[in-house]
Amino acid sequence: MPHTTDIPTRTRTRPRLLDAFCCQGGASMGYVHAGFDVTGIDKNPQPRYPFTFIQGDAIEFIREHGSEFDFIHASPPCQRYSRAQKIQQREHPDLIAPTRATLEATGRPWVIENVEEAARELRDPVSLCAAAFGMHTYRHRLFETGGGFTFTPPPHPPHRAPLTKMGRPRADGHFAHYVGNFSGVTEARIDMRVPWMNRDGIRECIPPAYTQWIGAAWLGQVQEVAA
Repeated sequence: MPHTTDIPTRTRTRPRLLDAFCCQGGASMGYVHAGFDVTGIDKNPQPRYPFTFIQGDAIEFIREHGSEFDFIHASPPCQRYSRAQKIQQREHPDLIAPTRATLEATGRPWVIENVEEAARELRDPVSLCAAAFGMHTYRHRLFETGGGFTFTPPPHPPHRAPLTKMGRPRADGHFAHYVGNFSGVTEARIDMRVPWMNRDGIRECIPPAYTQWIGAAWLGQVQEVAA
C-alpha cells in the first residue's frame, strides 16, 4: 500500500503532474515554478520532499493512476548506466523500458530523464546542460519525450571553464563537479537552486531550471492548441 504524506499544495486549477522516482524533488520544484500542481512518488521515504508525497512503487502507481494526471515525469534510477557502477560491476535492473511501456499506456504526455550513459536505452533524447541555465557546473541530463509532447532545448554553450577535481572546493574560474562526496554543499544548493536538499539529494538531482523549461514548453503547446 502506498503511503501518502498530506502536504497542503496549490489549487487544483493548475495542471496536475506526477513526478515518478522523485527523490528529494529537484524536478518537482521546476514544474511547480512552471505552473503545475505536483505529486511525487518514490519507493523510499523522502522527508525533504517539499510537496505532496506518496511512498510506493512508481511503475505500479503510474499503471494504476497515471491517467489521472495531465503530465508525467519519470526519472528511473540511473545506477545501471553510470560509469561508477560499471567499474564496480554491480548489477541493477533496467527500469527505462518498463517505465516507458507504462507511460505509453496512460495516453498522457510524458518525459523520461536519465544520465548521458543511458543514451542507448533512450529514444531520440534531448540533452540539457546546467551551463545553459547560468549554473557553474555541466550537469548533462537526457530527456526522452512521448505522448505527443516534444520540446526544444536552450542553446548549449561551449564548455570553456575547467572542472575542479572531484572532492575539492571549486577553484576561481572553474566549474564544480557535484557528484560523489563533493565539497561545497552550501555552494551547490545556491548554484543549483535547491536550498532544501542535502548532499545525497544534490549529487543525483535534476536542477529545477531543467524541468521549469520543459514544463513551460508543454504549457505553451497546450495554450497554442486552445487558442
